[in-house]
Amino acid sequence: MKNCKLILPLLLCGGLSACVTAPEENQVENKPEVNKEQTVEQATKQPEPIETEQPVIELKAKKTSDGKLILGEKEWVYVPGLEEAFRSRVDTGATTSSISAVDIVDFERDGKDWVKFKIEHDGIHSKEIALPVERWVKIRQSSAEGTQLRPVVLAWIQIGDLKEKTEFTLTDRTHLSYPMLLGRSFFKDVAVVDVSRKYVQDKPQSK
Repeated sequence: MKNCKLILPLLLCGGLSACVTAPEENQVENKPEVNKEQTVEQATKQPEPIETEQPVIELKAKKTSDGKLILGEKEWVYVPGLEEAFRSRVDTGATTSSISAVDIVDFERDGKDWVKFKIEHDGIHSKEIALPVERWVKIRQSSAEGTQLRPVVLAWIQIGDLKEKTEFTLTDRTHLSYPMLLGRSFFKDVAVVDVSRKYVQDKPQSK
């Protein structure tokens, strides 16, 4: 009888233990359902390319919309009579263009004033040139007293694809950086000047 009393509590304890532990064995972890098609799509999907802006190459114009040349502060000028191209400074403050001339001698031909001269600058030594004088101008120099009388002649020049006849004052420019200076009398009707640019027009080739 005593043994029965001891066994009964043990059986009751074992049953309670079984009741407590049994639910843990039957628990199932609730995992989200995996969409296989979605997984494959994500694995095979390639990243979209990132669009980048391509650099825009700006071609600066050589002419205005109405066909005038655009000149920089410095330009190449071709003189067909000399078959030479000269580096020239474009001067909006000068009225008349000028070209470097040496050995200037005036003379008379058929009752009109003529002048003969040579061009010398940057290693260029031209043959002697003779042209009629269009007019004479008085030049006052800050470095010298009084005025100097200089001949003005007409000559053909070419800048880019433009060929024009223009006036040039003959003066010794061998001590200056540029053998030719272009003044307003040349470009006032055929060109505009952009002093922020240089050598806008292509260098004309000797013929």
